[in-house]
Amino acid sequence: MYIKENFTFSGTLDMKIIEELTDILESALDEIQGVVSLKDLTDLRVKYLGRKSRIIAILKGLGSLPKELRPEAGSASNEIKQKIEEALKHRSEELSVDIFKELGTTERIDITEPGISGERGSLHPITQLGMELEDIFMSMGFSIATGPEVELDYYNFEALNIPQDHPARDIQDTFWTVDGTLLRTHTSCVQVRTMEKQKPPIRVVAPGRVFRYEETDASHEHTFYQVEGLMVDRDISVANLIAVMRTMLREVFRKDVKVRLRPGYFPFVEPGFELDISCHLCDGKGCSVCKWSGWEELIGCGLVHPNVLSMCGIDPAEYSGFAFGMGLDRLVMMRYGIDDIRLFHSGNLKFLRQF
Repeated sequence: MYIKENFTFSGTLDMKIIEELTDILESALDEIQGVVSLKDLTDLRVKYLGRKSRIIAILKGLGSLPKELRPEAGSASNEIKQKIEEALKHRSEELSVDIFKELGTTERIDITEPGISGERGSLHPITQLGMELEDIFMSMGFSIATGPEVELDYYNFEALNIPQDHPARDIQDTFWTVDGTLLRTHTSCVQVRTMEKQKPPIRVVAPGRVFRYEETDASHEHTFYQVEGLMVDRDISVANLIAVMRTMLREVFRKDVKVRLRPGYFPFVEPGFELDISCHLCDGKGCSVCKWSGWEELIGCGLVHPNVLSMCGIDPAEYSGFAFGMGLDRLVMMRYGIDDIRLFHSGNLKFLRQF
């Protein structure tokens, strides 16, 4: 038999072990040759070489044999195990070739045909313009600053010249938490935190998400994005503010943009201004977004109030500065002609795929 032709046993090896090893090998070879699928072949591998197989049981039981018989019995068991592994490998190769041939006759595969590509996402339009704005301001020497969205009353109000009894707190429509903190109503908080840590000269922009407790309509949202900026140095004037704003708008809209500057009130700047941009949706004729005025309120700005500089440890007699804040959502609306701010957070894929 196959096992007797390939093994040499000494006369001292127990005949019972020889017969069992012979039976294991013959049974394994017969079953392996007759198997017709790779799955069945895997099952046979477990049966003959797995932890509960007969060959493993023999190897584990070598310790019960007389000492002089253990080497030969172990060698014979390992050699049979190796021959079963070789037979399994050979049959696996045969079955793999057979499966490939069968596919070639039953299925036609055109390897030149383009594959199916997965659908790819894209950046949200607010994210796209936000990144572009960061590049524009950095080209003018500004750095980017960030801060927490859940803020302290001090940074959102008090340090910005808005004390506890100030009426401007009512205008902000604030989301308050149960522990007395709040969801920031603007990113001006980041400007304060920056001035506390950094002394002039300062050039910084603070983009981020803000929250207002108010009803939504075509031009208002309770959650939206702002980009606020700050420049503090010696001899900063309104002329510096206008120059930076014009440069930024020209880069965003790829042309000179018609703007107007009118007086506006913000507790943290003095004097304060509203910078309006001619409505791109109606070309200044009037629509629901610009409230039929032909102008879209875009940027609140002004010279930093001396009280704010003092609160941050900066001497207002030596330094001055300007600050501005604009709604990023509205800027995107103006750029792409979008007439409803609520579309940005609607999850409408048809709308988002346009960008």
